[in-house]
Amino acid sequence: MSLSRPHQSCATLVVGLVAFFCFNALLGQPPVPLSNVTVITTGLLNPRGLKFGPGGDLYVAEGGTGGPLSSIGSCAQVVAPVGPYTGGFTSRISRINVGTGSRTTVIDGLPSSQTSPALGGLVSGVADVAFLGNTLYALLAGAGCSHGLAGTTNGIIRVNPAGTWTLIADLSAFQKTHPVANPEPGDFEPDGTWYSMIVAREKLYAVEPNHGELVEVSPTTGDVRRVVDISASQGHIVPTALALHGNFYVGNLNTFPIEVGSSKILKINPAGQVHIDATGATTVLGLVFDSRDRMYVLESSAAPGFPAPGNGRIVRVDPNGSVEIVASGLSIPTGMTMGPDGNLYVSNIGFGAPPGAGQVVRVSVAQ
Repeated sequence: MSLSRPHQSCATLVVGLVAFFCFNALLGQPPVPLSNVTVITTGLLNPRGLKFGPGGDLYVAEGGTGGPLSSIGSCAQVVAPVGPYTGGFTSRISRINVGTGSRTTVIDGLPSSQTSPALGGLVSGVADVAFLGNTLYALLAGAGCSHGLAGTTNGIIRVNPAGTWTLIADLSAFQKTHPVANPEPGDFEPDGTWYSMIVAREKLYAVEPNHGELVEVSPTTGDVRRVVDISASQGHIVPTALALHGNFYVGNLNTFPIEVGSSKILKINPAGQVHIDATGATTVLGLVFDSRDRMYVLESSAAPGFPAPGNGRIVRVDPNGSVEIVASGLSIPTGMTMGPDGNLYVSNIGFGAPPGAGQVVRVSVAQ
């Protein structure tokens, strides 16, 4: 699984196959004890991606609570039953002191939207955050006219002092002028539903699940370049989680109802070539590596059917391909990062819960 050392193609294939069989060996196993999971903070609004900042605090993207605004008649709407959306400006970014659990609002009033009531009013807003030096960037997923918010756009913003922000890349416009090879007509979002963002080589990289692509964004010019159209080789697999470990690694959610073991981990080199690194995972929403080249996979709901509280878990894959469950019993977890202490920090209760139910939990990991 590790790409910090060179591999021949046959070695990579063998490791991928080992991971495939080990992942499937975990299917149906009961939850492991939760003694290594500690709630750090509560009161969050649909928490999503999270990263540690240069000062040691944890920054959390919160999707918000949507709103009543509608754009019907102004633009094409997302097809039912997902749409039409309504929206508001209820999304925010919070700073968490992981020692005390105290929360401070960094910026609020950001675009937030929700699916139709027929689909449960599921909320999207700020999807992820990332630091380039001391500068905080955020990935917007709940904006755009097709999400009920005319005059707004999905994109990457720079968070300025005093709670202001600047749009540096218009990702809604990019997707409308750069269609992917295999969009899903019955499940298409004109403005996209961006999910994960990381920093690499002084650039920002973001993955979008609905169209199915990985893009590179210059933080200085705002130029957007497609690294790879994932849909072209993989179809509509809903890629969500993004990590860098020599190459890019992407995990996918897949479509509903959940088919246990149907998700995979893709390895994507800087030239955009896609290889399947592992299969047998389920509803992947987070992906990180530790200093020992071990890969941690956040599965939002590892049971068949539809996402349900208590079915989330974290699976660790060693470089030799061995796999073990390091945490289970999580409730619709939506994001994961590695802390400076070597432990995992997870956004928990991130979808479909009442406002303020969201949490950040720490998962202590044996070193």
